[in-house]
Amino acid sequence: MKRFFLTIMTVLSFLYANAEDGHRLWLRYDISNTAQVEAPAGSPTISIAKGELQNYYQGDHVMLRIDPSLPDNDGFTLSGTDNQLVITARHDIGLLYGAYEALRLQATETPVKEQSQQPKFKLRLLNHWDNLDGSIERGYAGESIFEWFHLDEELIREYARANASIGINGSVLNNVNASPKMLTKEYLKEVKKIADILRPYGIRVYLSINFATPMALGGTKTADPKNNSVRRWWKNKAREIYRMIPDFGGFLVKANSEGQPGPGDYHRSHADGANMLADALAPYKGIVMWRCFVYGANHKGEDRVKQAVSEFKPLDGKFRKNVILQTKNGPLDFQPREPYSPVFDQIRETPNMVELQITQEYLGQSKHLVYLAPMWKEFFQYIEPDWLAGIAGVANIGKDANWCGHHFSQANWYAFGRLAWNPDLTSEQIAREWLEQTFSTDENFVFLMSTVMEESREACVSYMMPLGLHHIFKFDHHYGPEPDGFKKEYPIEWCPVYYHQADKDGVGFNRSSTGTNAVSQYREPYASQYDKLETCPENLLLWFHHLPWDYKMKDGSTLWESLQYHYNQGVIMTETYQNLWHNKMKAYVDEQRWREVDKRLKIQVENAREWRDVCLSYFRQFSEK
Repeated sequence: MKRFFLTIMTVLSFLYANAEDGHRLWLRYDISNTAQVEAPAGSPTISIAKGELQNYYQGDHVMLRIDPSLPDNDGFTLSGTDNQLVITARHDIGLLYGAYEALRLQATETPVKEQSQQPKFKLRLLNHWDNLDGSIERGYAGESIFEWFHLDEELIREYARANASIGINGSVLNNVNASPKMLTKEYLKEVKKIADILRPYGIRVYLSINFATPMALGGTKTADPKNNSVRRWWKNKAREIYRMIPDFGGFLVKANSEGQPGPGDYHRSHADGANMLADALAPYKGIVMWRCFVYGANHKGEDRVKQAVSEFKPLDGKFRKNVILQTKNGPLDFQPREPYSPVFDQIRETPNMVELQITQEYLGQSKHLVYLAPMWKEFFQYIEPDWLAGIAGVANIGKDANWCGHHFSQANWYAFGRLAWNPDLTSEQIAREWLEQTFSTDENFVFLMSTVMEESREACVSYMMPLGLHHIFKFDHHYGPEPDGFKKEYPIEWCPVYYHQADKDGVGFNRSSTGTNAVSQYREPYASQYDKLETCPENLLLWFHHLPWDYKMKDGSTLWESLQYHYNQGVIMTETYQNLWHNKMKAYVDEQRWREVDKRLKIQVENAREWRDVCLSYFRQFSEK
C-alpha cells in the first residue's frame, strides 16, 4: 500500500511539474544548444542576445554585428539563412530585438528572409496601475509583481524578457492614482533594483507621481507650481532620482482628475504644473507624460466627451518640449467601442501619445476572451502614427501563474507590443503568430482560433453595447450590465442613464450639431460624417444621435429590431466559440490550459446571456410603449 501511494505521488509530482500553466507566455522555446554565436564583447544586453540564441536557436551559426552607419534607433537587420544568420544593429538593444525576431520566425516556422525593421514609436510603454500594498487598480490577474521590499528578482527578469521580446522599452511601475510615498528614499531604492534588472533588456523605468507629494511628505507648505520652494523641491528630487537611476525615464501625471491633486487647486493651468516638472527633469533628458483624462469640476453641464478638448485646446503650444500629453484612444473611458478622441485632431503643437488599455476593464476583464488588436487597429484607421510621440498600454499583468488571468488575455499584451513596434501589422497576423508560439502551429487550430480572436471584440460589443451604446456597466467594478444605473450622490457623468438617455421617444446621446455638438471637435470629413444620420456609421449611431425606436436602419429593420438582433447575435457568437473550443480544440492544447480556457468560455456565455437579457428587458419598457 505504501509503495502504491509513493508511486501515485511520484506520478502526480511529475504531472504537476510538467503542468502547462501558461507562465512561459509566447516564449515557449525548447533548449537546443545547436547554434554557434559570434558576438562583439561588451554589454549585458549583447550577452542576453547571445545566450538566447545559443540556448534556443536551431541554426548552425549566428553572427551579431554592430554597424554605426545604420539609422540611430532600436532597429535591426536580418540577412543570410536559417542556418547562417547575420543580425546587425546600430545599438546593442537592436541585436536583442533581432535575436527575438529570429526566434519568433523559428517558432512560427517562417523561413528567414532578408529584412530591416525599426520601431514606429520611440516610446513603447506599459502603464502599471499597481499600488504600494500589492493591489492593482483594474487588475484581474492577482497581485502586483512589484512586491516592494520583497522583490522576486527572477519574476521581474522574466517580465523584462517577455517585454523585450515584443519591443516594449518602458514601464511605469505604479498607479496613476499615486501615493506620495513612491518618491521617498526607501521606495526609490527599490525602484533602482527594478531598474537595474530591466536595463539590460532595454527597458527604462518611469514613475507616476502625486502632484501634491512635496506637501504630503512635509517638504513644503503648498504644492503650488509657481511657488519657489515647490519648484526647488522637485528639482532636488529629480537630482536624487537620477543619481540613483541615471537612465530614469520621467514622470506620468494624473492631475485634477477624479479627486487627484493638481495645479488647478491653486488656480494654475495644466501647463503650469507640467512645465514645473519638465524643468526639473530637463537637465537629465527626462519627460513628463501629462494625462488628458480630465473631466468634472470645471465643466458642469458640458458633455463629458467634450471636456478634454475644452481643457487642453487653449493650452496647446504652451507646454515645454519635454512634455507629452497622454490621451486615451477614445474620448470617454476605454469602452468596447468609441470613436477616436478628438484631442488628436485639436492638439497639434504639443506632442501626443495614445493610451490604450490592455487589461479588459470594460471588456469582460479576465473572464472573457476578447482580442483587442482589432479595436486598436480601428483607432489607427483615423490617427496617423506619425502624429504620435509614443504609445502606452495599461498593463494586464499580475502574479497569477499565467500572468494575465485568462490565457487568451496574454494575446493583448503581446499584440500591444507588436503594434507599438509596427502599427501596420494586421490584427490577424498578430493573432496567428501568437497562437503559433503559444499553443500550436497546426493550421486547422490556428485558422479556427485566429478567426475566433478576430471576431471576439465585435461579439463583445454586440452582447454589451451595440450600435454606439456606451457606459451602461455596473457601478465601480464595471463588470456586468446596469442600464438603469443612477445614484444621486454620484456625478451624473458616472451614471449609465446619462449615456443611453432612453425614454419613450427613443434612445442614444445627441452629440450632433442639434445636441451637444461634440461632432464639431472632429476634423473633416468626420465632423460632417458623424453629424449626418445618413453618413454616421451605424456602429456609432447611438453615440452621436438620439433616435426613435422605429428609426429605419440601412437593412430595413427598425432600431429596436436591430438592437435585439445584435444582442442575440453576440450571445450566439460566444456560444459558438465555447462549443468550438470544447468540442474541437482539445486535440491541440494541453489538458490544463484547455480546461481553464473552457471554464472561462462557459462563464463568458453566461455573462453574455445576462447582458442580453438585462439590457433588452430594460429597453423594452420604453421601446414597446
